[in-house]
Amino acid sequence: MSKPGLNTLKPGTQYKAKDLDSYVTTTDAVLLSTNDNQLFTDPERHYLVTHEFKGFFEHSSEDGEKYFREKKAYVVEKA
Repeated sequence: MSKPGLNTLKPGTQYKAKDLDSYVTTTDAVLLSTNDNQLFTDPERHYLVTHEFKGFFEHSSEDGEKYFREKKAYVVEKA
């Protein structure tokens, strides 16, 4: 992100696509976009962070079990 020391996104805040791109490049986080696969097509487009999660469940193809991954996940929608 453009602000030094920023290590999280805040729900209710808008960010440019290029800032979200920078954030996920430097942080272990997941972005879920309501804009399908167009999240990074326009670097100047604004997105609103609507939800933040501490982690998520993921199915393992190795053993068929479901595991909780402690990894920040954010839902973003086109503003």
